[in-house]
Amino acid sequence: MKRLTIIIMLALAINAGAQDMKIISFNIRYNSYNNIDGENGWPNRKAAVVKMINEERPAAIGLQEALIDQLQYLDSCLSAYRRVGVGRDDGKVEGEFMAIYYDTSRLQLLDWSTRWLSETSEIPSKGWDAACYRTVTIARFRDRKSSKEFDYLNTHLDHVGKTARAEGAKLIANLVGGYEAREVPVIVGGDMNSTIDDTIFQAFYNVGMKVAREQTRHSSFVDTYTGYGKDKSSLIDHFFVREVKVKRFRTLNGDYGVPYISDHYPIEIVIRL
Repeated sequence: MKRLTIIIMLALAINAGAQDMKIISFNIRYNSYNNIDGENGWPNRKAAVVKMINEERPAAIGLQEALIDQLQYLDSCLSAYRRVGVGRDDGKVEGEFMAIYYDTSRLQLLDWSTRWLSETSEIPSKGWDAACYRTVTIARFRDRKSSKEFDYLNTHLDHVGKTARAEGAKLIANLVGGYEAREVPVIVGGDMNSTIDDTIFQAFYNVGMKVAREQTRHSSFVDTYTGYGKDKSSLIDHFFVREVKVKRFRTLNGDYGVPYISDHYPIEIVIRL
């Protein structure tokens, strides 16, 4: 009888673990055609990026700064994944993408869209005092294992404009607030160009979002921006969650074959819907 109980408990534990899901946010660093990154340029990093993704095998990964040629390379290497997102400059292929790749065996894409972080959010546009066009990609998924739905928002707030960061965060929070009637879990991740004590994140807290790093004992507070080890590092990449159980938070600063796979480390959450 005791042995049967142990077997049942193990089976339940294995089944429960099967519902866990990895989500990664990663500023991949754009491919600088004038080779300003030297030895850290995309041609020297791209195989290591694929290695990281294949080793971690996330259900979804949100990329920031990716250009179309980088995405085409990843498309050719990641046969299990599909992506959504548009180039921020023209709403098609020009400029950086806030792309979301998702594992089609784990997630069913239900809907997706892109909004510009500006006063005219439905068309390509630059907002407030931003240095660049900025966007948020919004994807709605159904987990094939649990049949639960969730929304994943991937963004990159401006690196110069303080007002643009604050207003961009408010715009994203308004999008999240609009999901309240649906009562589904929400994940917001990206390069926020702000430390977690910045007042801009009050907009997220106002709609029930929580700092993912702070929701688990198994967490990492390693600086995420590294500048390839040449600049002052800082912790500016974050996940925020609502109605999501965070089981683990990691900064992926391991060895994937090159010293740095980007000027940012990827961050990863293991969640339960």
